[in-house]
Parts: sequence; C-alpha cells; structure tokens
Amino acid sequence: MPFHVLTGSFVHESNTFKKGETGLQDFRDEVLDEGQAAIDRFGDVNDELAGFLDVGRAAGWRITHSVSAHANPGARVAREAFEHLAGIIVEAARAHRDTLDGILLSLHGSMVPSFCEDGEGELLRRLREVVGPDLPIAVTLDLHAMVTEAMVDQAQILVSYKTYPHVDMRVTGRHAARLLDATMRGDIRPRTLRLGLPMLDEANAGRTDVPESAALYHRAATHEAEPGILAVSINAAFSEADISEMGVTVLVTHDEGAATRAGEIARGLAQTIWDQRASVSNDFLTPETAAVEAAGFDAGRGPLVIADYADNPGAGAYGDATALLAALLKAGVTGGAFAPMIDPGAAALLHRHRVGETVTLDLGGKCDPAFGGGPLRLTGEILHLSDGTYTGDGPILGGITHSFGPTAVFRVQGIDILVVTLNEQMLDLQQVRTFGIEPARLRFLVVKSMQHFRAAFEPIAGRVIVCDTGALATPQAHLRPYTRVRRPVWPLDRETVWP
Repeated sequence: MPFHVLTGSFVHESNTFKKGETGLQDFRDEVLDEGQAAIDRFGDVNDELAGFLDVGRAAGWRITHSVSAHANPGARVAREAFEHLAGIIVEAARAHRDTLDGILLSLHGSMVPSFCEDGEGELLRRLREVVGPDLPIAVTLDLHAMVTEAMVDQAQILVSYKTYPHVDMRVTGRHAARLLDATMRGDIRPRTLRLGLPMLDEANAGRTDVPESAALYHRAATHEAEPGILAVSINAAFSEADISEMGVTVLVTHDEGAATRAGEIARGLAQTIWDQRASVSNDFLTPETAAVEAAGFDAGRGPLVIADYADNPGAGAYGDATALLAALLKAGVTGGAFAPMIDPGAAALLHRHRVGETVTLDLGGKCDPAFGGGPLRLTGEILHLSDGTYTGDGPILGGITHSFGPTAVFRVQGIDILVVTLNEQMLDLQQVRTFGIEPARLRFLVVKSMQHFRAAFEPIAGRVIVCDTGALATPQAHLRPYTRVRRPVWPLDRETVWP
C-alpha cells in the first residue's frame, strides 16, 4: 500500500507592533486555495508544495492536500482567520486519520495570532490531539522563523530555508519530504534539537549575500552530510514580533543515536552567531543622504536601486511611509520611480480619473505617521491604470501570479510612483514592468523591501543603497516598545552575555 500523506500550507509572518489584525480576507487577497486548486497553482513553481509533490510522486505516495493559505506579513492573525484555516488542516487530519502515514506542512514559524503567541505551535498541538503522539510530522519553515519549544515538541522534522533572498522553497520542500519518506519507511527515527540565543535577530538577518552569514548556512549544509544528521537549520528570527520566545535559534534534526553530535553542531553554530552579533553589513542612509546619492548618480550601468528597508511590507511595515519620497521631491531629483506606495484610498481616487489627467491628492503616511512620515499633498499626472495583476519571472516569483489590487502609476515632479491597494513587497521586476515602468530607463528606483529585492533587482542595478526611513521595520530596534521578549536580549541590552 502506498503511504498516505496529508499536506498543507499556512503561512504568515506577524508584526505585533502593527495596528489592526490580519483577517481571512487578507489571505483571500493573497493565497487561499484548497485541494486541487492549490496543486494547480503551486505544483510546478518555486514553492514548498512543489517540492512535496516532487518527492511524493517519485515515492508513490497518496497525497491529500488540505489548503494553501498565505497572507502578506502584517498585524497579528485574527482569531476567525486562524480558526478557519487551521480548522481546514485539522479537520482533514481527522477525516483521514485512520489511513494517514504522515503529515507534511509548509509553515512560516513567526505567526502570532490575536489569542496566543505561537500560531505554529498551536496548530501542531491541535494536530497531535487528532493523530496522536507517534505519527511523523515534517514541517518546512522560513529562515526568519521564531522556533518555540512547542514546535519542536510536536513535530519530529523541521527544515528551514538556507537562502535570503529566499530562493530555495522547492528545495526545502523536497528536503523535508525525503526525511518524512525515510521516517515512514522506518529507515530513520528523527527528533529535532533546539538551541536558542538571546538575540532579537542574527546580525545580518540571515543575508546569504553577506560572507559571514553565508558561511553559517554553508556549514549547516556541510553538517547535513554527517551520519545521523538529517537537517541543520539556522533561524535568523523576526525582530518585529514581540513574544517571549522570540529570537535566533539553531535546529538540528537528527536520527536516534546522534543526539550528542547534534548538540555539538548546534553549539558551534550558535557560538559563531553570537561572536558575530555586532557585524552588521548594511550601511543605513538617511532619506536626505539617499536623495543626494540619487541626484548625482550616473545610471550608465543601470539605475541606482534604493531599498526603503524600514518600510518593508515583507516585515509587516505599512508600506506607506513618505520620508524618502519627500526627500527626493525636496531635492528635485528626477528620472526615477518609487514602488510601491500602498495607499488604497489614493489608488481608488486615481481610478476615478483617466490616464493623462492631472490630479491633486494626499498620498501615503495615513496608517501611522509616527513611523516614516505623514501624508504628502501632491499634484501629478496619471500614466497608467490597472487591476494590479502581474506574473513574476524572477528567482522568487517566477511563474506565480499575484495582484496589487487597483493600481496606478502617478508621475510627480519626474518621479513615477506606483500606487497600489494590496500589501506586497518588491520581489520581482514584473512588479514594475507590468505597469509600464522600465528600470533600464531610470536614474533611480526606490523599492520597499529589506533584502528580497536583491534577487531580481540587484543584477540590473548600477548600484544598491539601503535607507532607514524610520518606518515600522526600522533597524533601530530600540524604537519599538518591546514588552514580551525575555530580557536581557541583544541588542536592546548591550550587557547581555551568552552562554
């Protein structure tokens, strides 16, 4: 008889400092596909589900896919949304528990619902209540997971990404699926060891284009070739979520008999992470300095790409900070683009007009002006109107279709501003090219993203600089009011010692 495996995906990265909640409609706006619809959408793209299917088909599994649910990073997940989506997975397990041989899930690792601190741990706990303590459960995690004790208690196998920008989703799915297959066959009996560090996040947030951080992930992959060592995961954490168990973790999934070596590997990697805690590679510019750089830039080899790091929607920031746009306009810099400005009201107003019309409106800065600046009163020309749909063609989103919702390109003083409705960070060149903005023709391009933009935008850039606009994802962690994290913790408490 073929092994019967239940698969599912429930992904959210929760910024607990952000106002409001992430509701069920936010998942519908991004991804909420059940069963075959999810397989049709994600079965042959760079997604964990594709990796699950690759291994499952080769091994002859019978696969029941419950749901693929992803919402863009944002505020805590509303209870209604969590209950509905977790319920789909748990009820599928209940319906098939008499025939299931294993469960394989794609999670994030930093989901914080409105009613508890550990969404993934809560989901796994509910699954264990249905399937019992012994059924093998394998989980994939984002590199920015905040892995709790409950998560490693409830799942035998945990495998995190090893790239940032994240380009190894399908590879990670295959890795976890192979381990689950070996477990179901009785070839291995895995457990996962967790070692936590008193750090909000790794010095470079797990950037694998930074040699010091990249070396950590290379070491992790090398250790996986050792006997009994099945997966080594370095979780750089997510400093925008304030929970008691937040912070950097090293996980080693190991076979029985390899626990001692697993502990040695975890301690060695953790020590290096700790020793490098002050080695930050980014040079964070002020908006004014970034504007000066843009004004004097020669785009002969490609545009100046300016990352609005602090207003990254991919870290749960609002995506409507105006400080950098205001500085560029004040400096009179032209020949550039700004993407995106997430402002549903402005997008709706622009859609009440036609291409070519001149419109005056208040743009951005409406969610929380204390983080990144208030609204700007601007007059400009509408260059493009769209429903916001695009299909990626880069390393992260290649072949995957998403939507910004009603979208406009609004030209103000020689800067083309992509005004969108839905929360998305910049991951793919098609997020601008689809709407008539061609980076090769620009002097500069602002992208609201911390790091993921590099996969698609760095190859076409003449230069990349990073700006701290003081928005919600600012690297200045002390500006956020932490109340839950265990103290002392680096870098909030410089006297922190470890071990």
